[in-house]
Amino acid sequence: MVSHRRTSQHGQSTLAGVTVVSAALATAAAGLSAPAASADPAGRAAAGREAATARVDSLYAQAERATEKYDGAQARTKELRGQVAALQDRTARAQERVNRMRGRLGALAAAQYRSGGMDPTVQLMLTERPDTFLEKASALDRLGVSQAGELRRLRAAQRTLEQQRRETAAKLAQLEASRKAVARHKRDVQRRLATARRLLNALPKDARKAFERATRSDGRREAVPDLHGVVPASGRAAAAVAAVRAAVGSPYAWGRSGPSAFDCSGLTQWAYGRAGVSLPRTSQAQRGAGRQVPLSQAQPGDLVIYRSDASHVGMYVGNGQVVHAPYPGARVRYDPVGMMPISAVTRP
Repeated sequence: MVSHRRTSQHGQSTLAGVTVVSAALATAAAGLSAPAASADPAGRAAAGREAATARVDSLYAQAERATEKYDGAQARTKELRGQVAALQDRTARAQERVNRMRGRLGALAAAQYRSGGMDPTVQLMLTERPDTFLEKASALDRLGVSQAGELRRLRAAQRTLEQQRRETAAKLAQLEASRKAVARHKRDVQRRLATARRLLNALPKDARKAFERATRSDGRREAVPDLHGVVPASGRAAAAVAAVRAAVGSPYAWGRSGPSAFDCSGLTQWAYGRAGVSLPRTSQAQRGAGRQVPLSQAQPGDLVIYRSDASHVGMYVGNGQVVHAPYPGARVRYDPVGMMPISAVTRP
């Protein structure tokens, strides 16, 4: 797990941020089980606090990954909802067309009935499934040219209607599965955050305050890094940088994409949206939303994707700094670009 914690108010990088939770817990356990004669009570307490804070760091990282999955499922649900609505509209229009065509055939049947009886071929046209009769040449031979054409059009309309119904049913099934995924990922986020909060609350008051100072400083009270002379990659990048910098100090809230609270990918999506550019909802998708460039060539407005699973994203703003939404309890803030392992730099 890669820690977001910092060692100074000015955000100097602590690149040794990879914490192996199991090792930390094993170290703490070993310290607690050592013989009383050689044990250092203060050392054991410190080891226990270190193990607990490492576990909290890990849970926050896991919650962020779950949040990205939740965001992706939410975006997919929204997309499917639009597709279902369009299909339902097309199905309704296809049904109306079939109804109109059957109405015209019904009028023909009524006219024939009034004139002394209904032609059996017209009865065939009014059946629910006229296809079987079209397959018989003898039936077509008994139909007039206009009647045969009407029947063929009705058959085509009915086939279209059936296809629309099948497509709508399939999309509805996908929508239901996506809704369930949203609910599942939401529970996962809530469970991990609740566990992290319980661990924090169990720490001694001084240790808890120290952890919260280190991990969740208020962006509004920080010194703004010197960004004089930085040149964004483009006009739209400049607009996105201005938006993301204006968001510094806003609270993190998982599943949110502004304008008053953000998660990591919600922040970058919102900032570029202010610049008139549509970005995907998740950090994984944002990694592929442009041209990838080396970190050495990063320019303000580039997206910096973190961790091998691309579960975190920030925006490069120049002079070695990014703006990002860290995780629950934090505020949008500046941090060194190398705060955790980088998997890609993308220029939208």
